[in-house]
Amino acid sequence: MLKYILIPLLPLLSFIINILFGRNYIKNRAHWIAVPAILGSFVLAVSACIEVLNGKVIDINVYSWIVSGSFNVSVGILIDQLTAVMLMVVTSIGSLIFIYSVGYMHGDKGYYRFFAYLSLFIFSMLTLVMANNFLIMYLGWEAVGLCSYFLIGFWFHKKSAGDAGKKAFIVNRFGDFGFGLGVILIFLTFGSLNYMEVFGAAGGIVGQTITLLGYKVDLITLICLLLFCGAMGKSAQFPFHVWLPDAMEGPTPVSALIHAATMVTAGVFMVARCNTLFSYSQTAMNTVAIVGGFTAIFAATIALVQNDIKRVIAYSTVSQLGYMFLALGVGAYSAGVFHLYTHAFFKALLFLGSGSVIHALHHAKQDDEQNMQVMGGLKKHMPITYWVFILATLSITGIPFLSGFFSKDEILWQTFQAGDLGKFLWFLGALAALLTAFYSWRLIYLTFHGEYRGDTECESRIHESPLVITIPLMLLAVGAVAAGWVGIPPVFLEHGDKIGYFLAPVLGHPEGHGTHAQEYFVIASSIFVAIAGWVIAYIMYIKNPGLPEKLFSAFRPVHKVLFNKYYIDEFYDKTIVQPVLKASDKIILAFDVNVIEGVVNGVPSLIGVFSKGLRKIQTGLLSNYAAVMAIGVLCVVGYMFFMR
Repeated sequence: MLKYILIPLLPLLSFIINILFGRNYIKNRAHWIAVPAILGSFVLAVSACIEVLNGKVIDINVYSWIVSGSFNVSVGILIDQLTAVMLMVVTSIGSLIFIYSVGYMHGDKGYYRFFAYLSLFIFSMLTLVMANNFLIMYLGWEAVGLCSYFLIGFWFHKKSAGDAGKKAFIVNRFGDFGFGLGVILIFLTFGSLNYMEVFGAAGGIVGQTITLLGYKVDLITLICLLLFCGAMGKSAQFPFHVWLPDAMEGPTPVSALIHAATMVTAGVFMVARCNTLFSYSQTAMNTVAIVGGFTAIFAATIALVQNDIKRVIAYSTVSQLGYMFLALGVGAYSAGVFHLYTHAFFKALLFLGSGSVIHALHHAKQDDEQNMQVMGGLKKHMPITYWVFILATLSITGIPFLSGFFSKDEILWQTFQAGDLGKFLWFLGALAALLTAFYSWRLIYLTFHGEYRGDTECESRIHESPLVITIPLMLLAVGAVAAGWVGIPPVFLEHGDKIGYFLAPVLGHPEGHGTHAQEYFVIASSIFVAIAGWVIAYIMYIKNPGLPEKLFSAFRPVHKVLFNKYYIDEFYDKTIVQPVLKASDKIILAFDVNVIEGVVNGVPSLIGVFSKGLRKIQTGLLSNYAAVMAIGVLCVVGYMFFMR
């Protein structure tokens, strides 16, 4: 049991040591604590996953945490097939990003603090995925949100970073409120928060309703929608997507680990974990699928015209998370988790690759180090970064036979089979794939091809990143190419889809209703849109680089809407933020004047009045004091006499 407990505890120990002793003693050597801790967790996770591969499921209660009447919650660990996949994603990619951070964060004044927060995040994420009950999951869920807040605002001297951290924290409170209500409703319904007990009893509440605001609501649907509310916030699905692009204010390793590969997939993991509940509610399933499909296309359209290299990848992440929910919503849980797994590699690689570019431009002292419009021609200066970027882009766009091709095509195929709604959602997914290919290659061409568009003096100082940065990039590139080979579909390989069958005991394996001809059509159309997006980007940014500006001028209103992200942030500011601030100002002002100042100023005034009266007694005359004492004695004697 100890080795399973050590998987999350090693990063926690790293956090405690670095946060307590980092500032005065460890300082710029914090990685010597953090990196071995995450590598130790990785080794132990591999050991646990091998046991799961051999058919073992680990479900243990470490100790009883809360016992109050019928409310009994233990700190427990569950390592099954789903957890095994998440453990490999979190610890393997986490290890590479920790190593990358040694080079990227070198010289930062908050170096020890960065590794402390990163270690705390890994502990929190491992707690979330290893929990065997909803309350421990919720504990990890809130802890990763807290770490996200810490790390987005890591450079707190920048107002934009502080604002972005607050925005992420506040937006997620809306989703987490729903998630918390869902957990409470689960306990009130089932009398337990343990996964196995809840999922085992789920069939017994099918058809039950409760009255909510005067309406009868299906109970299991309400539970699922409340849980999904939390998933929408954590995984940045519309309309809670607004926090993730702003989260790019944090250091790039944070963007890669937390806001691409791990924390933002917690919502996908949670819905997949609760597949038993969701499968009993078609309404909830349709909601998940529609929100996912809409978010995939919505975020992809915004990414088309953004110029900040990290924000393009951030909107790409929102779009790809939509793909995952699209799969979950049509019952293809294994396909959704498979894409979560492959996406972690190529998206972390894209973020770290952009970090390598930013790192190089920062040291070259370029003012606007994230604006692709002042980049260009970096291919000759940064060949390793360029080629790993190419591999990640080929993977995310679905070029055969890289990781993204297998996982994304599996989602599109499963969606295509899911009835009339599925056909429509498949179309949205295919269109999103076209847009993904376009904006991904646009990023490549603006950043690495053509002539350098920045300061020529800066260009002379641009060079490839050090090995501590490029080695993790190359290792992630291997994952971007080969991680998806565990999911080669049976249409290509007779005994393929290993990951689907591995996850089947937890997530099931959807029965196929389509023909091989239909599957080949879906695959061919996916390849076609991937190549079409690539070709369009090549024509616009290599063959005819003046074409984008002409199109933007011709369709200026559309470009303006997309560039300003459909004005969703402005809408929220006008309808929620400003009214709340104005109302708060009035309430706080009234409370401050009438209550706070009333107490602060009133108590001294009262004491002054009382003291002024008391001073009159102090005459300095002995006869007066004797008279007062005599009156006091008479009062006491009188009281004793009348009370007899």
